[in-house]
Amino acid sequence: MPTITVEGPPIEELERKRQLVKDITEAAMKTFGLSKEVIVVVIKENTPDNVSVGGQLIIDRLQQKPDMAREKRSEGDLAP
Repeated sequence: MPTITVEGPPIEELERKRQLVKDITEAAMKTFGLSKEVIVVVIKENTPDNVSVGGQLIIDRLQQKPDMAREKRSEGDLAP
């Protein structure tokens, strides 16, 4: 019985979660050649204050993003 774990940011809309597990289940059925009844999908939602990248919490990175964009524009970078 394959168990597939998906970790990521919270998904607010229940319908999007339903579609996600349906798509993952269908891909697993095709890949493993098993029926959907034996495939388990677990969604682990992580808020930005519980995950870090490069030693910095994602929530802090998100708060810095507007400042970083302004700095790049002032340095001549044309990216918004």
